[in-house]
Parts: sequence; C-alpha cells; structure tokens
Amino acid sequence: MKIHAREKDDIIIFDMEGELRRSDVTDITLHQLVKDQLDDGKRKILLNFKDVEFIDSFGIGEILASYISTHNLGGKLKIAKISKKLYILFQVTMLTNVLEIFDDEKVAVDSFFKE
Repeated sequence: MKIHAREKDDIIIFDMEGELRRSDVTDITLHQLVKDQLDDGKRKILLNFKDVEFIDSFGIGEILASYISTHNLGGKLKIAKISKKLYILFQVTMLTNVLEIFDDEKVAVDSFFKE
C-alpha cells in the first residue's frame, strides 16, 4: 500500500494505491498517518480509494480506527472514489452507515464546507 498525503482547502487527502492489508504493513499504518495529522491540528480528512484494489479485515479496522480518532476530536473523516466491489465490502461491514462515501473527490471536498 502506498499512501500519499496532500492538502487542499484545509483538508488532508490521503491518496492510496494498492491493497490495504496486514501483510503490507511496514512501520506506519493508515491510522498512524491520520493520527499524525490530527496531532497537527487537522480535522478534515478524506481517504481517496481511487487506486485501492483490495481491503482485508485489518484494513477495515484501520479505516474504523481512523474514523473513531477523527470523530473523537470533533473532526470529519470521509471516503471518496471506492470501487463497486469495495462498496459492497463497506455495506457488509456496515461502514456505509458510519462513513460518508462520495463517488467524486470534488463533491467530497465541497461537503466539508456545507456543514
């Protein structure tokens, strides 16, 4: 899993590529990257899944832990551009009931300012 962070309009966007799974864990996890941004005072996080092919239970846990950490600090974590296959996984794990999921990154970014 490759994760690149960029900032747009005070929103941290994590562009992810590959597979979010336990076997890909190196020194830093998605949750740790999110926590680092939260520690820096950032409260608007967008996970861009455009190039993510697979997520296992570890990856689901990372997403949920990131959401909880963000939510507990009064922030917002949203999802953009997941494939239909991954959307089904989000439905089965009930993440669709917890997370805001957008097909388009621009719409997701704009949604942070409509609250």
